[in-house]
Amino acid sequence: MEKVEKPVRASARGAATRSALLEAASYVFRTSGFDKAGVSEVVAQAGASVGSLYHHFTGKADLYLALYQEFQQRQQERTHQAVVDARAEGENDPRKLMTIAARAYLEGCIEERELTRIFYSGDSPPGFEALMRQQLREWTGRNAALFRKADEPVDEALLMIVTGSISLAATEVIERDPDEARKLADAVVERLSSLTPRKE
Repeated sequence: MEKVEKPVRASARGAATRSALLEAASYVFRTSGFDKAGVSEVVAQAGASVGSLYHHFTGKADLYLALYQEFQQRQQERTHQAVVDARAEGENDPRKLMTIAARAYLEGCIEERELTRIFYSGDSPPGFEALMRQQLREWTGRNAALFRKADEPVDEALLMIVTGSISLAATEVIERDPDEARKLADAVVERLSSLTPRKE
């Protein structure tokens, strides 16, 4: 019995430590910036040891990237759920589904604006901007899949415009109070919903 329980306890403890380190990193990156943040500062904020940090992460950049990947995972879940809910209510127009997903993405940025600011600050590890561009390309690909599923032609230029516009809007909504941010998000999505695919 003890041999079975010990790994479970260790795993739970490890998960709690990892979570505490990420929460501490988020705070330190927000207050000090990525470049000026130190591993010792993160460890102190988490109440953990340097050894525990290097057990879970390779260093400061790895902490930053883990925060971003977890945020992006939550964003993907938000947008996916918004599309699922819309489809359950009978919506099948891929353009409307795309804008519904875009609005859900902006809502996630608003809800987590303190964290989102870290990623749009320009103070990031080397190579991070390339990762963000890759994520945008993947999002464009998911939007294209909405059109293919509906058996409609894919207008790549339109998808790029929508994706780029939402990325830019994200940089603005995170700097406003929630009510103003949501008004801006609604206005952006409303304008984007009026765009139509180019006729062949």
